[in-house]
Amino acid sequence: MSSELMNTVYHAVALFLLLTIGGGLVRIWRGPTAADRLLAIQLFGTTGTAILILLSLAVDNQAYQNVALIFALLAGILGVVFTRYAQPASSSTHNDEEESHDLG
Repeated sequence: MSSELMNTVYHAVALFLLLTIGGGLVRIWRGPTAADRLLAIQLFGTTGTAILILLSLAVDNQAYQNVALIFALLAGILGVVFTRYAQPASSSTHNDEEESHDLG
């Protein structure tokens, strides 16, 4: 394939992925749960990474790939942080109940 055709394909796929981010915005707005919102945010990180890699291939710029790797790292960290802070709220009330039963 010619490089101009491949660049057009890269741009078209990047545009489609950008539209999926729009669908993720709807999911963040409407919810209904925090887990749904987290998955939409994870979609942003993954899709943003894919878009940047496609654009780096289309314009032949290595810097976009470096930014894409940072986006991927931050998306992974966000998932870990969310699960870390979402769990203690439910488990701490459970632990308090266990401690009150042990004392009485």
